[in-house]
Amino acid sequence: MSSGGSNTSLNSYVAAFRRFNRMYTRFIGVLDEEFLNSGYSLAEGRVLHELATGQSSTAKEIAVALGIDPAYVSRILGRFEKNSLLKRVPSKKDARSAYLVLTQKGKSRFEKLNALSEEQARGILKALPPTVQTNLIGSMSTVERLLAPSTPEESRYVLRPHRPGDMGWVVYREGALYAQEYGFDETFEALAARIVADFLTEFDPKRERCWIAEINGQNVGHIFLVKHPTEPATAKLRLLLVETERAGTEIRICIGGRMRELR
Repeated sequence: MSSGGSNTSLNSYVAAFRRFNRMYTRFIGVLDEEFLNSGYSLAEGRVLHELATGQSSTAKEIAVALGIDPAYVSRILGRFEKNSLLKRVPSKKDARSAYLVLTQKGKSRFEKLNALSEEQARGILKALPPTVQTNLIGSMSTVERLLAPSTPEESRYVLRPHRPGDMGWVVYREGALYAQEYGFDETFEALAARIVADFLTEFDPKRERCWIAEINGQNVGHIFLVKHPTEPATAKLRLLLVETERAGTEIRICIGGRMRELR
């Protein structure tokens, strides 16, 4: 592609990126003078959250965690202290430093703001059909993963049963990944579709399972445990897949009281 074409694509991406930012900041009320009519700005609410959750206990840590100018953080903390929302506890290791701790009044204000934020999110999600909820959270997780990658310690791993909509993803990823990695044609995707269709139509919840592996809300793998067609006491593992970028991630499932580790 010519440099002119690349610049045209980049310019369109920049415009789309800025359009999304304008929509989202308006949608959640970031530009409002008071966030969720709570009496606090969004920045003040984020500082309250850092103090309430104990993720940051000094002014410097809060400024780094939120990416906010230290002087601005100091002014917010000063207002909180003036309004009896926080107190400073001298550090035993460094007399020049102090830990910031919310007072009971500060904790009460945070709980109110946190409840308002929870209510806003719940209201938005409840207005959407279940499949749209899943797509929305998955898209948000993708944006978070691409723009602010988590460390392994921060990643949230989930191994869950299948839900409506999962099987389409299973067939898609089986077909796409095996074509990419091994050169399989569309007949393998057809095979995966038949396995999935048989699983759903003949599903025995007492003896069969499908597990979907998630990391930070994004599907990254799957595995099926099904009955053997001719040997009642035997089970078969089918359609084991872990996304290429997650290869090496350990997935553990319990089968018959014994732990199995899949890589």
